[in-house]
Amino acid sequence: MQEELLQFKRQDVWKLVDLPPGQSAIGTRWVFRNKQDERGIVVKNKARLVAQGYTQEEGIDYDEVFAPVARLEAIRIFLAYAASKNFMVYQMDVKSAFLYGKIGEEVYVKQPPDFIDPAHPNQVFKLDKALYGLHQAPRAWYETLSGYLLSNSFRRGAIDHTLFIKDEGGEILLVQIYIDDIIFGSTRKKFCKDFEILMHSKFEMCSMGELNFFLGLQVKQVPNGIFISQSKYVKSILERFKMADCSVARNPMQVHHQLTLDKDGQDTDQHQYRAMIGSLMYLTASRPDIMFVVCLCARFQTAPMNSHLQAVKRIFRYLKGAPILGLWYSKNDKFNLYAYTDSDYGGCNLNKKSTSGGCQFLGGRLISWQCKK
Repeated sequence: MQEELLQFKRQDVWKLVDLPPGQSAIGTRWVFRNKQDERGIVVKNKARLVAQGYTQEEGIDYDEVFAPVARLEAIRIFLAYAASKNFMVYQMDVKSAFLYGKIGEEVYVKQPPDFIDPAHPNQVFKLDKALYGLHQAPRAWYETLSGYLLSNSFRRGAIDHTLFIKDEGGEILLVQIYIDDIIFGSTRKKFCKDFEILMHSKFEMCSMGELNFFLGLQVKQVPNGIFISQSKYVKSILERFKMADCSVARNPMQVHHQLTLDKDGQDTDQHQYRAMIGSLMYLTASRPDIMFVVCLCARFQTAPMNSHLQAVKRIFRYLKGAPILGLWYSKNDKFNLYAYTDSDYGGCNLNKKSTSGGCQFLGGRLISWQCKK
């Protein structure tokens, strides 16, 4: 906690003042978290002071709050391009990133619990920069970071505003941002070193070397390609839903099996069912093989029956037998875009609607897929 407060002092985040008449102070609290690596090993214990942003009033404490966030498709495209151009991808993150974002609103917060100034116990902090938990904090940080990159010869992606590009002499440096996590790579390794120096000169950074774990995705970079998987996550959800010792299924769904409303069936726990569906939806970030059946089972979240739960459990049984499947992006391959789509005709036995599906490849690398009724 002391380290967190020292960071506030270094960044000139706030100053202690008397609360002006008519103003209200936002509460603060400490949040503690264990940060783990891709193997589930605790690498850092973090204490974060956050503002209770739910008490903010729109138009008074904040106005515009939108900040672009990278989609998982963008991350896969980034990795597919890195594999195609045969360059290494590196990772770094910004320490206490939101504390760099300047805010324009007049915001006051209460002194941190257990760290109240004994000489001024009734005073509050007036914020000059953003604090975690504030509605406008992500936008303030994005504007600070993007402004810095744009002022150093980067250009922003025309479609994806979290992608920044720098061209020089036919070589290219790509930077993808997800809030305070940054992945980057270049066709010329010197550009990566220069980028690290550039970021360290402005922000307090933590360089993490080659990319191997990002947004829950395990990324393995080898000489002939990049492999993306979520085997650690598969293990965790099997344990969470007590399926770690289940029998193995050869496929995620029975052939020619159709789910119905099953109004005469046995009720099941809705919260448990929805939690299982939510966990599986996140897993589809690297597992297109379960996309269709997960979307099918998700249609019955309003009133799930035991037959629906058994269908979901079969997906878990399939995952137990194939936990390490993922996406393979080969190096030195073509980068042409190919897209495939198909649709059944009135295939849904509930309302006779069609179900369409599609997938997109860059060369031989699958980057996105969809399944929708």
